[in-house]
Amino acid sequence: MTNILILGGGGVIGQKLARALVKRGHLRGRDINSITLADVVSPAGFPEGSKVQSLTCDMSDPSQVSQLINPETDVIFLLAAIVSGTAEKDFDLGIQVNLTGVLNVLAAARATERCPVVIYTSSMAVYGGDVPDPITDLTYLNPQTSYGMQKAVGELLLTDFSRKGFVDGRGFRLPTISVRPGQPNGAASSFMSSIIREPLNGQEAICPVGRDFLHYYLSPKRCVENLIRGAELNAAELGLDRTLIMPGRMWSIGQMIDAMTAVCGPEPAKLIKWESQPDVERIVKGWRFDLRPDRGLALGFQPDASFEDNVRYYVSEDLEAS
Repeated sequence: MTNILILGGGGVIGQKLARALVKRGHLRGRDINSITLADVVSPAGFPEGSKVQSLTCDMSDPSQVSQLINPETDVIFLLAAIVSGTAEKDFDLGIQVNLTGVLNVLAAARATERCPVVIYTSSMAVYGGDVPDPITDLTYLNPQTSYGMQKAVGELLLTDFSRKGFVDGRGFRLPTISVRPGQPNGAASSFMSSIIREPLNGQEAICPVGRDFLHYYLSPKRCVENLIRGAELNAAELGLDRTLIMPGRMWSIGQMIDAMTAVCGPEPAKLIKWESQPDVERIVKGWRFDLRPDRGLALGFQPDASFEDNVRYYVSEDLEAS
């Protein structure tokens, strides 16, 4: 029987991952015994009698983390983070959660002496600066934000703890997840969901970049499927470098809006206002975009076929709930 911990279980991906695992019923060749969702605020509950429990945990507090991770913990999905825009504005908070918090989790996992599987979500923000295109899994990391730096350190910690045999780590540099349900967050990329989500809910949205702005995307649905696949990989398939690019697709803002129009008609796009926001533009234009996820594709990870699919997933799975 497998016991699973999802740190960041209150977030969009954490919630969808828990539901997918409950429906699936097994992971890594064994039936799922329990799923624990943990976040700084208690995650949304699941039906009574289900295998899912919700707890609060502040990752920056090592005592709380050590109480949460125990010798019965088999698989840890480490999704929790202070998002990009917030980490840039509040350097100390980003360090406490994205760096110290990750170290606390890995140290607690090591203390179990069981070498649990740890799935860590990193970011494309680890790339940047003067490194040449194209970006591959072996491109050196040169983050241009505090968030990117913190994620890069997390990757190195994951690989070193895995090398030592303390954990069986696998990390994934996620594309920007769109379309996210719920409310806007402090991520610099938040508008990349808002410009689709808000208009589909009859609300105005602001786009701070032009129609030709290119970025790298993945739907929540495909992200969850890929995280589960990542958890089931054998360590030998990952080799010495435990982090890779999760495959996504490159689209412009204009292509995203056109996809929404193709699926839902012309009215939602009329609710988008174009207003430059220099602080946001400075961050997102520092991210590198010519990405070649060859390693992930060879391991069977899947991108979305089209952004129309991203829109359809949101409409079918999340629009009514929002």
